Amino acid sequence: MKAITLLILSFLCNMPLMAQQREVLLETTAGNIRIALYDDTPIHRDNFLKLVGEHFYDSLLFHRVIKNFMIQAGDPDSRHAEPGVTLGEGDLGYTLEPEFHIPACFHRRGAVAMAREGDDVNPARRSSACQFYIVYGKTFSTKELQTIAEKVDSATNGQAKMSPEMFWAYRREGGSPHLDGQYTVFGEVKEGMDVVERIQKVFTDDYDRPVDDIRIIRATVLK
Repeated sequence: MKAITLLILSFLCNMPLMAQQREVLLETTAGNIRIALYDDTPIHRDNFLKLVGEHFYDSLLFHRVIKNFMIQAGDPDSRHAEPGVTLGEGDLGYTLEPEFHIPACFHRRGAVAMAREGDDVNPARRSSACQFYIVYGKTFSTKELQTIAEKVDSATNGQAKMSPEMFWAYRREGGSPHLDGQYTVFGEVKEGMDVVERIQKVFTDDYDRPVDDIRIIRATVLK
């Protein structure tokens, strides 16, 4: 009985630590961004935590930045890339099974999602192992959202219908609704959207790489 009691107490003591390990801090040259990872997407969550734990993201660039859309990082080729070099093709040799959970996980402002290759070579819409993006996006009118909702419904065979909550989030807060049900959203920014906003405004070259490098100094799992 005593051994069972100790085991239960040990489990309960470790519960807060387990919950906190689902948050990641990105320390960047533009400021800090704190990300919470969703339990609804365990494949992506655990893969991201593994890479962070291995210090994979340390010193990588935000290599693709598009104003009013998103900021993207995670290309291993960016670690020592010379200025002006086109990036975005680097990966780790494996992909992740998609985890689409509409309406729980969608591309509202601050959403964190995994990049992937296009439908023409990746019809299963499997995610990159390491390249991720943070949504900034923009707000949309009712008419624009109705049009986007119809296109997304068609592209996903009715699997990504826009709920009222999603509609109002896109109307009031902003985001990138045209990506719903096609790219896996696995987390959200809890602190540092001001940093994301600054990054998405920087000057970029013709291939969307910031002219002045923006680097992830260190990524750590919060405990």
